[in-house]
Amino acid sequence: MSKTSRTSITVPATAKKGSIIEIRAIAQHDMESGFRYTEGGKLIPRDIIRVFTCTYNNVEVFKADFYPGIGANPLIIFTTIATESGSIECRWVGDDGYESASQARITVS
Repeated sequence: MSKTSRTSITVPATAKKGSIIEIRAIAQHDMESGFRYTEGGKLIPRDIIRVFTCTYNNVEVFKADFYPGIGANPLIIFTTIATESGSIECRWVGDDGYESASQARITVS
């Protein structure tokens, strides 16, 4: 499991119904591609985030699959439409049992 697993998301606290909102999600994760070797010649095992998903009131609004070329601490920025007040949840799943989630509330008027 990654030594660092802090995640956070940023969403507007309020929005008008039908407006476009920006969601920012970051995972502080010590990524390892699985292609590097130690000084002793031993292969360092892969340890990356493989899947990121975001749900808005339990409906998936964004999903991304990651591969060994992804950098450490990936920042994901995307938009969706404010439809109703509720919860936005972002979930990161990776190698070696890594899993983390962050939630935020939004009030739509």
